[in-house]
Amino acid sequence: MCLDCGKSFIQRSNLITHQKIHTGERSHKCLDCGKNFIWKSALVKHQAVHTGERSHKCLDCGKSFIHKSDLVKHQAIHTGERPHTCLDCRKSFIQGSDLVKHQAIHTGERPHRCLDCGKSFTQRSHLKTHQRIHTGERPHKCLDCGKSFIQRSDLVKHQIIHTGERPHKCLDCGKSFIRRSTLLNHQTIHTGERPHKCLDCGKSFIRQSALVRHKVVHTGERPHQCSDCGKRFMQSSTLVKHQAIHTRGRP
Repeated sequence: MCLDCGKSFIQRSNLITHQKIHTGERSHKCLDCGKNFIWKSALVKHQAVHTGERSHKCLDCGKSFIHKSDLVKHQAIHTGERPHTCLDCRKSFIQGSDLVKHQAIHTGERPHRCLDCGKSFTQRSHLKTHQRIHTGERPHKCLDCGKSFIQRSDLVKHQIIHTGERPHKCLDCGKSFIRRSTLLNHQTIHTGERPHKCLDCGKSFIRQSALVRHKVVHTGERPHQCSDCGKRFMQSSTLVKHQAIHTRGRP
């Protein structure tokens, strides 16, 4: 029996392993990133992040996963099963753990607090990811170029650069994009939507960057300066045209 929590085990070795939860001992260390784990099995699962091994394959679509739990979650896409329902809003989830996380939206509870800056989170995993801002830890490394990331999702997005994959396709014209956000921006061409509005004159733009460029008309700001004569311009394109005058005048 564990003297800390009263939990009982058949084998003494299981008790010893369990007690590490209370002592905080993490004896299994990853040689790639230095991260430590209580259980060896957790270390083995973690190492797949560095090796890129994806041994759990979906028989329906062929997609592969590092962890079996991720495969189980994915398979619900094919079955459509969502057995865990929120009693507050009736939203359904594939995993019970996802329902528990979701319910914090209704309670407003943020029990996981960062000791460095005081910011609080609904989920412990979000806190752990946040803390890497303070520690500088970037455990998710690209095997192609060596670039490291705080979150695995950022690594997955980055890897598309190397594979050339463009999974986000426009249903109107067939053009494909690396990122969903780029697709959403592109789709405004077909819908005619101009969500970025100038508060000074009411003119609307498809992209935020176009609105930013437009705003200098009202502020009078001329951020683009010619290195030859010091003359300043509102738009970078106007500066490029101007610099051609100096280029032509050179021997």
